[in-house]
Amino acid sequence: MKKERLLRVNICLVICLALCLSSVQTVLAGEPSVSGGTGQAKEGAAADRGVTINVYNWGEYIANGTDGSPDVNEEFTRRTGIRVNYTTFDSNEALYSKLVGGGADYDVIIPSDYMVSKLIDENMLAELDYSNIPNFRYIDERFRDPDYDPGSRYSVPYTWGVVGLFYNTDYIAEEITSWSALWDDRYAGKILMFDNPRDSFAIAQFMLGQSVNTTNQEEWAEAAALLKQQKPLVQAYVMDRIFDKMESSEAWIAPYYSGDAAILVENSDSIRFVVPEEGTNYFVDAMCIPATSSHKAEAEAYINFLCDPEIAGANMNYVGYSTPESAAKAYMDEEMVESPVYYPDDEILERTEVFVNLPEDTSKLVDRLWAEVKMGGPGESMVLVAIILGFLGVYIAILIYKRQKRKRELA
Repeated sequence: MKKERLLRVNICLVICLALCLSSVQTVLAGEPSVSGGTGQAKEGAAADRGVTINVYNWGEYIANGTDGSPDVNEEFTRRTGIRVNYTTFDSNEALYSKLVGGGADYDVIIPSDYMVSKLIDENMLAELDYSNIPNFRYIDERFRDPDYDPGSRYSVPYTWGVVGLFYNTDYIAEEITSWSALWDDRYAGKILMFDNPRDSFAIAQFMLGQSVNTTNQEEWAEAAALLKQQKPLVQAYVMDRIFDKMESSEAWIAPYYSGDAAILVENSDSIRFVVPEEGTNYFVDAMCIPATSSHKAEAEAYINFLCDPEIAGANMNYVGYSTPESAAKAYMDEEMVESPVYYPDDEILERTEVFVNLPEDTSKLVDRLWAEVKMGGPGESMVLVAIILGFLGVYIAILIYKRQKRKRELA
């Protein structure tokens, strides 16, 4: 799919104008509720409330005013008087580590499905007050009451998509249809892999015909063995750096999320995207409020704002991911809405599986096996430990020698 840049900018400018005229009001005590795109617009900017919410999201995952897009956070502040301190992470595991490490005061976070489930199990999320999120009514039924959050008590869907392969046809002439291409030694040194365990293991599991949510230890070990076989061919385990490496042709083939792949396909005539025949992961990223939030009502106002169809449509036009709101599609680029990359057909969706939170013993096994994959397996890990211990032993011996020599000189 190749869009004309000028067309996209013009569309986004029209949407920006619509945003300025739309009525999206806060849902705080004493304030009118958000209208969801109907009614009369408020005049001028809202008064500064003296409140700042901390939002933690994926990189490249919100419209920020570039390429003719609206600045969503700035618009939220203009309309509500609530400021936004916005920072980013590059993996669910990095988000989790930041939360459990303490010292992080976030009000809105946007983890993926299985991480939402994990945070719920560990009592790390606040239950949402939907009287403050009336725009939830725009979320399509298929995205409500998900397995990872029964009853939608703790999360509101933000985006969804599938994982697939994108590759550079300037260097890979044949049509790619299978995950096995990531094990093809013809592309050695030009292959990228996810730098997180669930996504990387899932690729091996689909190849092996396993469930991505299996609790069978032997199956996880089998998937780890397959990833270890692949390791010598892998240039790097990365996340957001996939963009630069693929666009510069430093790498030729990589797995990634459909929304990002679509952007790469749009920007290059040489990059193709495919959902492998073995099946793939279907994911949802959702908006949540940590249990430790200092500004829960304001955080709910922010979630409500992002659910407004006009805001959601303009936002997804920039972000490039699929929206869980059919109403938002009226404000999106028609070519994007009709693209099978953004909205795969039912045949593809039937070959997908959603991640769920794994039992603690399985999670620990996955973490250990992933460390072995990244370090080259337990044998190579032991070699590394032996080398470190060897250097440490030499260092200690030198210290002892110098101390004894010093004593002899003073005697």
